[in-house]
Amino acid sequence: MASIYLLVFIVMTQDVLLEEAFTDPAHGWQKVERYRDALTGYPKEDYPPDGRGDVDRHRLRYFGEQRPHSSKFLLYYAPGWDKKTTTTPILLIHGTNDNADRAWANPNELGFGCGSLVCPSKGLMQALVEAGLRVFAINFAHKHGDNFAWSENIRAALELIRKHTHAAQVDIIGWSKGGFAARLYASDMKPAWGKGYQKDVRKLILLGCPNNGIDFAFRHGTTFSEFIYPGCGSSELKVNGPGPHIEVECGGKWISAAEYSIYKTAAGDCFPGQRQMLNKLDSIHPVEETTTDWKTTYYGGRGEHSLSLGIDVAMKDSLIAEMHRRGTPESVKVYILAGGAANIPFVFNEKSAPSDGLLFVSSATYRQGIRNLADVKVMERLNHLQLGWEETAVKQILSWLKE
Repeated sequence: MASIYLLVFIVMTQDVLLEEAFTDPAHGWQKVERYRDALTGYPKEDYPPDGRGDVDRHRLRYFGEQRPHSSKFLLYYAPGWDKKTTTTPILLIHGTNDNADRAWANPNELGFGCGSLVCPSKGLMQALVEAGLRVFAINFAHKHGDNFAWSENIRAALELIRKHTHAAQVDIIGWSKGGFAARLYASDMKPAWGKGYQKDVRKLILLGCPNNGIDFAFRHGTTFSEFIYPGCGSSELKVNGPGPHIEVECGGKWISAAEYSIYKTAAGDCFPGQRQMLNKLDSIHPVEETTTDWKTTYYGGRGEHSLSLGIDVAMKDSLIAEMHRRGTPESVKVYILAGGAANIPFVFNEKSAPSDGLLFVSSATYRQGIRNLADVKVMERLNHLQLGWEETAVKQILSWLKE
């Protein structure tokens, strides 16, 4: 079926505007719609200048542009979303540098990147639909966006889901940064311009969520320089991830790298959502002293091959302490699923302490501020990228949803 192009905005709620609908989406979804939240506070966020963070593949068709404004988001509808049932609808929320297609419907979309050497072509979405549940997913405009913008996008998506299903509340499954933004929303940590929590969440299931933050980017000196900064290493294809340095030395030449760093500088601010999740964890898990410029990278200063402002400067925007203080509502049951295997193929795995390859187990299972913790499970043989699709993880998630 051809896409339905709307020539005018249709007001679906007081603030959420439908821009375009697609009735022939890929990966098993029934339809995808692009919305714009009319609240005026959303930031126009910076994207890495070389295009590594741009919207791509099917999302480019749905958004209609490579660098959308953060007020825009995609709402995915799974088959059976409109069935008559009393089951609570579910919103799936993807994480950093990911999307609703790969995370939930086709882990093999890229042919890699699912945490295993062989990736399945179906994901959690199909498993939930087969269990008779009504499933939706959100896709954000910016892959490392401001978590306040993400949380307001979540609020807007929940408004739409409740309107479409006539449900009073929705269950949320949030993965990694998506779980973090969902937790901010449920804790009513809203920006000054936002509407905040609408008491519309029944259960919050957190998969590999940095509940006590993350300091991965700062912990390993210049290990990642050739994979992040243009001019370093032989490959032109660079990772869309935050670097800890504003200058690096590559091939005997010092280059400015501020626009690819985690910091907000005059060169740009491409990774605001990463700063908000930072926590200084060196007192819990000591920084390994074996990598080049480990000390100056973590604590700030000019090292042999790099210049860093240090984690303390970046942490000025951290939301971790306030998130713990604010706490989730007593009315929301929270479930935590953590991985314990640091064995993600083709990437540098975090091995300073037990982790899922990217996130410390101690952070994923951290409980401060969670007022109604229903269950915690650590799956020792799963890594961070397997938590959303691997069979034992899916069975656990279904069990929690049916409680």
